[in-house]
Amino acid sequence: MTVAGDKQAAAVAGAPPAPRWRTALLFGSLVVGNFLVILDVSILNVALPDVRSDLSATTAELPWTVDAYTVVFAGLLLASGSIADRLGPRRVYRTSMVLFALLSVVCAVAPSASGLIAGRALLGASAAGLVPASLALLAALYPEPAKRSKAVGTWAALSSIGFVAGPVIGGALVDLGGWRLVFLVNPLIVLLALLPTRGLSGHRPKSYKKIDWAGLVLSIVGLAALTFGLIDAGSEGWGRPLPLAAIVLGLAAFAALAVVERRAEAPVLPPKLLALSRVKADLVAGAMASFIFYGALFGLTLWMIRDRGFSPLEAGVAFLPMTLPSCILPLVAGQSVARFGAAKVILAGLSASLVAGIGLVVLGDDPAYPLLVVFEILLTIGGTMVVPAATADMAAAAPPELAATGQGAQSASRQAGVALGVAVLGTVTSLHVIGLVITVAAVGSLLVIVALRSRATKVAVA
Repeated sequence: MTVAGDKQAAAVAGAPPAPRWRTALLFGSLVVGNFLVILDVSILNVALPDVRSDLSATTAELPWTVDAYTVVFAGLLLASGSIADRLGPRRVYRTSMVLFALLSVVCAVAPSASGLIAGRALLGASAAGLVPASLALLAALYPEPAKRSKAVGTWAALSSIGFVAGPVIGGALVDLGGWRLVFLVNPLIVLLALLPTRGLSGHRPKSYKKIDWAGLVLSIVGLAALTFGLIDAGSEGWGRPLPLAAIVLGLAAFAALAVVERRAEAPVLPPKLLALSRVKADLVAGAMASFIFYGALFGLTLWMIRDRGFSPLEAGVAFLPMTLPSCILPLVAGQSVARFGAAKVILAGLSASLVAGIGLVVLGDDPAYPLLVVFEILLTIGGTMVVPAATADMAAAAPPELAATGQGAQSASRQAGVALGVAVLGTVTSLHVIGLVITVAAVGSLLVIVALRSRATKVAVA
């Protein structure tokens, strides 16, 4: 019998609940799964110069070794929840974990940059199967709402250690034996996470929504084409037809997606959901906070190694002031949302990013490290406070019948922001320009979010 079944049976028969150590062990397995997903977002950053040297990767190919993972991950998040409902979350979670381990080995033995990009894309697909399934299993493991909320917050905070550990572990492994070791650490982590997962709930819903394959394909094509166009234009110049054609294709795919979703039986992005101003404000907040934070991390990493002469390990250590707070701030964000409301936390976080962007513009391309640390911390406050606040607000903004879809869209928008942030800031060679991009993005986000939330307030009052 599953753990969820044990708890239900215990409630009926008066038997004692499952031992705490067993629940904690299962919870740890779910944390490790999400830890892997986050780890592989950041662990490759410090290894990029070694990848470029070993595989002769071009300027346009290099960001795709990171972006291929996040683009596919973001595109498949919208459908992975439906797949978990169809096959059962435990089966999807365990299968995705095994695939993650195998595909990590495929990435480690990649003979070329294009082979690594393909492997990273497949790795992103397996990662997409982990997140919604792990959340469903977490809900079954903690059926009481109060304990579940606390568990989700702890799950997010502990998983964030993957983001902190990524640059440090990645830098150490590169210095030890090259970039290929970065991927060989994943199978060991998977082995630890898989051992207790048979005790997770095997519940499989009797009904499920059909997967919107047309919407899924269009969303992936749109995001991939747009990201490719931005990368290619940034690295090779805008005066060529290829990047412009890719951007046009991306916009056309998104336009077609809007049409398809109106007719789909179970759309990936229901028009009813996207018609809500508060929902759109949360999607913009999550996407732009991720764009700024992860784009800045990627751009600043390359700047440190390329322009300041840091080794991969030194760059990873130099980013600890930016990455360490991300383990604590999700918990602070939850408490702040409860006390001040999600809107204030979102606006405060983006304002912190705005100050950091202005600071980088003023510093120029040869700043003192202590000043750089200050702006790294502000960027971390912006990224790790806004995303949890927007995610929490989505639960209230989306209609009850579209609650899961709203969270899926929130996750997808966040990952889309990561991909586009890496695409844009990964092609910038000046710290001054990085700061300028962050400033423009923060100002635009604040204006759009304030307008959307004001409209939502007027509609609620009317």
